[in-house]
Parts: sequence; C-alpha cells; structure tokens
Amino acid sequence: MHPSRALFQDQLTPAFLPVCDHYAGSEKLMRKSMDLQQTLGPVFDITFDCEDGAATGSEANHAKMVCELLNSPENQFSRIGVRVHDIQHDAFEQDLSLIIPATAQRLAYIVLPKVNSADQVANAICQINDYAFSSGRNNLPIHVLIETHDALADVTAIAALPQVECLSFGIMDFVSSHYGAVPSSAMQSPNQFEHPLVARAKLEISAACHRFGKVPSHNVTTDIQDLSVVTNDTLRAKTEFAYTRMWSIHPAQINPIVRAMAPQHDEISAAAEILYCAKENNWAPIQYAGKLHDRASYRYFWTILKRAKSCAITLPEMANALLEGDLE
Repeated sequence: MHPSRALFQDQLTPAFLPVCDHYAGSEKLMRKSMDLQQTLGPVFDITFDCEDGAATGSEANHAKMVCELLNSPENQFSRIGVRVHDIQHDAFEQDLSLIIPATAQRLAYIVLPKVNSADQVANAICQINDYAFSSGRNNLPIHVLIETHDALADVTAIAALPQVECLSFGIMDFVSSHYGAVPSSAMQSPNQFEHPLVARAKLEISAACHRFGKVPSHNVTTDIQDLSVVTNDTLRAKTEFAYTRMWSIHPAQINPIVRAMAPQHDEISAAAEILYCAKENNWAPIQYAGKLHDRASYRYFWTILKRAKSCAITLPEMANALLEGDLE
C-alpha cells in the first residue's frame, strides 16, 4: 500500500501548496513574476491582484489583462491564482464573469478578500461555481483572506467549507480595524508576533486550518530591503505559529521564504529512512535510532517529504521512491 493511503486512510489528508504566495498587481510586475516562476519552477505561487491592482474605473480592463496572462504560454505550471474584488464591491461579479469562463482550466485558485462570515463565503463559492461548472471546472480552490473581526470570529466555520483550500491573514486591515487601539507597530516585527490580539488572531487562523487539513498562509513582511527580517519572520511564523505558507510582495522575498519554510536536510534524510523501514514492516511500529515510531510519527514524517518536494529540494533516492505514485 502506498504511504499516502496507508497513513491517511482513517485521517483527514492535509492539503499541500507551494510555501510562498507572491502577489503582483500591475502587468509589469505580473510578467516579471511569471518569468521568475519559469526560472525557479513552481516553488512559489503567484496571485494576480485585481482588488488593489486595478485602478478605479479600469476594473474590467484589468481583469481582461489578467485573463490574457493566465492563458499565455508563460503560465507554464498553472500555479497562478487571482484575488478578486471583495464580495460587496460592484466589480466582484464582473471579475468572476470575465476571469473564470476565460481561464477556468488555467486558474489555480480564487482569493476572496474582506469576508465577514462562512455564510458569505459559501454564497460567493456558489457564484464562483456557477461560472466554473459551465466552463468545465469542478471544485476550483478558494483561498480566503481573514482580515476582519467578523471573519476571525467565524474562522473555524470558514475553514470547514470543503472547497476552501487556504486561509491567509491580512494583518494590516486587521490592525487598522481596531482604530488605533492596536498600535501600528503590530503590523511588523517583533510586535506582530508579540501583541496579544494579533498573536491570538494568527493562532486561531492556524488552528482552524490544521483542524480541517487546510493551509494557513502568513501575512506579508513589509521590509523589502533587509532579507534577514524576511527570513526571521518566516521562521517565527513556521515554528511558533504553525504556518506552512507565507506572502511575498517583492521578488527578493521569495527565496528567503522558500528556504526558511523548507524542511532541513537532516530531517528529510531521517524521514526517508524511517518511512522506508516502516513500509518494509507493513506500517507496524518500528524502532529507529533508539526511538519507537508508529503511524502517528509516520504521518509527520510523510508531511516532511511532501513539503520538501513542494520546495523543489533534491531528495534522497529513498524519498523519491516513497513519493513515486503519490496521490496528489
């Protein structure tokens, strides 16, 4: 039995996505991002931004330009999503009607910003599916931005929606929604990890995602000059708050995020050896390096290999053999 079946046959199989989500709003930046993705490979996703990227009055033209890029040969890996206008915006329905029918087979996901409830997200998904189904696309993945008080209060129900694949934290809108009660310093490090209300929001989003096998995506680092800040923020998001994905707003941030989110080589090697021994023993408990391992730890080590693969890390031959024939 393949590990992905043996280890998760009685468990919720988690979603795995590239660990970096790079946002681009203008045509120039979108094209640069696509060029970089072709060079580095699908180790990061690109999100074309129609919400903040489109000038007022030019929403339709912006959406049409996004369609042209999504359908171009430069979209080599079909790992590009689109953030549409918020559900209450006049351009929301227009975004859906222009983008989904034209790009249904090339679109990686739709991002919904500024939501307030699970019911609102569910209704938006119904609208999205009306366009997607008629274009031959089933279960188009939905990513949701959690950036309002109401969305945070309903975050568990939002994460539970089957078509939702990822929740992202919108820290700037969230802090701003406190009208000065939370200082602006909480939008950046170190206070973004230490202010109780912001830390609570991050933890609730992450916990909701992991409960339902979804991907928690950490907010952006605004510092685009000092890449050590990007690395440190990513490591804290990963190790302290259990985030498995992070935003990028500048091409220079992509590699530091991918490297920091990626499993370490010694952990990858140990995971491959433990899983190989477990498979040889038909997934019964084993002893490795003086420690007992069973299916609980096997699931952990399986996710290590999956995350390493998503970061395009060169894996040991043993790990590649285990991953061969995996159910994506």
